[in-house]
Amino acid sequence: MTVRRKFLKKTAATVTTMAALPAMAGNRFLSQVDPAKKRQAKDALSYISVKDVELVRLRFEKKTPLTWNAIKRSGGGYPSTTFLKITTNEGITGYSVTKGADKDVLAFVQKIRGMNLMNTEQIWHHMFFHNRKPVAKGKEIHAIGSVDLCVWDIVGKALQLPVHKVLGTYRETIPVYAAGGYYAEGKGIPELVKEMEDYVKEGYKVVKMKIGYLDARADAERTRAVVNALGKDARVMVDANNGYSSAYEAIRFGRMVEDLDLYWFEEPVAPDDWRGNAEVREELDIPIVAGENEYTRWGARDLVENHSCDIVNIDSIKGGGLTEMRKIAALCSAFHIQIAPHGYAHMNIHALASIPNSLILETYPAKARDFNPALAAFPMKDGYVDSPKEVGLGMDPDPKLVKKYKA
Repeated sequence: MTVRRKFLKKTAATVTTMAALPAMAGNRFLSQVDPAKKRQAKDALSYISVKDVELVRLRFEKKTPLTWNAIKRSGGGYPSTTFLKITTNEGITGYSVTKGADKDVLAFVQKIRGMNLMNTEQIWHHMFFHNRKPVAKGKEIHAIGSVDLCVWDIVGKALQLPVHKVLGTYRETIPVYAAGGYYAEGKGIPELVKEMEDYVKEGYKVVKMKIGYLDARADAERTRAVVNALGKDARVMVDANNGYSSAYEAIRFGRMVEDLDLYWFEEPVAPDDWRGNAEVREELDIPIVAGENEYTRWGARDLVENHSCDIVNIDSIKGGGLTEMRKIAALCSAFHIQIAPHGYAHMNIHALASIPNSLILETYPAKARDFNPALAAFPMKDGYVDSPKEVGLGMDPDPKLVKKYKA
């Protein structure tokens, strides 16, 4: 027998043996599974649809202080949170936090009645294109994003996995920052510095403060005081909330603080002033952030193609939900742009955990929980939080809170 024939005969025998092993192992495994339970699990996942829908509004009893950023005042009243609650034919209950008009959210749930919620791409496409003009911006996107996130919560619970595991986890720990530093009556530089120092004591390594309400020199003085006070313990972000009416004003402020190694400069000019954002980005050696007021992948495309920012902070709901956020992240990755979503951390964390070009998670510090305890804070260590372990989005409202604060 030739060497070649001996080799082929030996290889054939090996392949035959290896082919038999999985079959035997598979038969042993299958024999341990109750066929009825296996069929029941398969049937439960094959078609999950909307059965009931409810909006759960919680209104809390402690007034928030009146604060403001460059363009609007907030607080001074009793905070509230509205959850979208969808119950399915299989008894799974999904939750998300809503943005926009209640009637719009409920209308989009009606659009997907009878559809299989496991088909997330089909669900999103149907909501966006079916029975309406396919505009890329508007209040309808708020409703679509709210419903999409609730659908993902249901999918995660159906599969008994955190949503980021369903999407494909990229990282197990995620850096976070504290969003704060608002203007307030009687709040000067010493009070601002103490606020930021308290966030660092809480465990944050990155903190954010507001600018754009005062003149450039006064805000530069505030920023420098915070950076000098924190030293090497934490880095500082500044957020103008689109407060500068022209690019040159934003550039003027930026040049006063350019030596401070700021983490980023967020929304320097009007959200639709792509050229202005590009000018600020071109002139300053500070990363420029924009996108929280844009809608869907088409809005993100306009930002990116106009070289408007270094980092995109698309909003989890305004952006169109988790289904659309992943498309936005993929678009940005082609241009080597990172994602740092704006909005609710409990929804955004699953995007950040599953997207390779994610940067950092926006969170609110512990003192915010005094006023709105609807969503518990993530345990944090050295400026990082762990990817969620709970199935779904992990943001079901506490039944005790619902009973006490339901409006």
